[in-house]
Amino acid sequence: MIRVAMISFWHVHARDYARQAREHPDTEIVAAWDEIPERGRAQAQALGATFYESLDELLAQPDIDGVIIDTPTNMHLEVMVAAARAGKHIFTEKVVATTLRECNQILAAVEQAGVKLTVSLPRLYHSYTLAIKDILRQKLLGDVTLVRTRLSHNGALPAANNPGGWLPEHFFNAELCGGGALIDLGCHPMYLARLFLGADLPEMVSANFGYVTGREVEDNAVAVLHYANGALGVVEAGFVNRFSPFSIEVHGTEGSLFYGTPDDRLQIRSALPGAGGDTWHQLALPPEQPLAFHQWVGHIQQNTTASENIAMAVDLTALMEAANLSARNKQPVRLDSLAR
Repeated sequence: MIRVAMISFWHVHARDYARQAREHPDTEIVAAWDEIPERGRAQAQALGATFYESLDELLAQPDIDGVIIDTPTNMHLEVMVAAARAGKHIFTEKVVATTLRECNQILAAVEQAGVKLTVSLPRLYHSYTLAIKDILRQKLLGDVTLVRTRLSHNGALPAANNPGGWLPEHFFNAELCGGGALIDLGCHPMYLARLFLGADLPEMVSANFGYVTGREVEDNAVAVLHYANGALGVVEAGFVNRFSPFSIEVHGTEGSLFYGTPDDRLQIRSALPGAGGDTWHQLALPPEQPLAFHQWVGHIQQNTTASENIAMAVDLTALMEAANLSARNKQPVRLDSLAR
């Protein structure tokens, strides 16, 4: 049995990961810590876990094997490095850090300690992603020229029972989060665009942010990934759209595909043989891969490394840092200019 500790309940998905840990046959939650003790104590009691006032004391416990980290993003470097040095395996919410330099510091500590790291990038393992990867592997669209990915919800919009929206207020704190809609919700369309556009990173990123509800972080965002071969990635995210569907578009020299516009169907049209003919048609979706949490458990048990997951998480951090810098400075940012 893998004994895990919950490190903060700050993130909205902390309870989801706690549920996954409780439901997994090979893990149990035995401890918790939170930067807000009252919150952590209440959650620990609900989970039947021991609450530790001191994070150092929790990490010093020899019978804790791993940690699920859901702290504010600006605490990731300190907490993950401490967890790695204590020999604890790490499952964490995206992003790994707000800068590529901090991300690399975390990875260096993980590698030196020999612990297993997995980052929650759940849409990498969904059926539509697997189907699109297979289409692109077969080059059924020709050369990819443009990818558009969009994810938005109404979390910042006022409601009758919550004038500030259903997202917790701390999700609009620039210091804690490192940004707004793009670095939170926009992580998913960002890493999908990165995946679909091939093996190389873009040369540069440009981004524009909107502030519809007047918070200190953006609630409406667009980032554009610029590639050396002329291909573009358009990544959109927001907290101010009530009925905006999650959607993917991939366009190539010989065909195009659409998912979620607005229904959860994958449709393709291509002039190439093997793509089903030169008419729009729907493709069946394959089974989904295991959740990232389940993959983390497997890496611990099998002494393997989440190499692809970690590589994507590093690229995601770099793309988010570049997008934030671009929006702030109102100019494109080259990826090779980021401090490492």
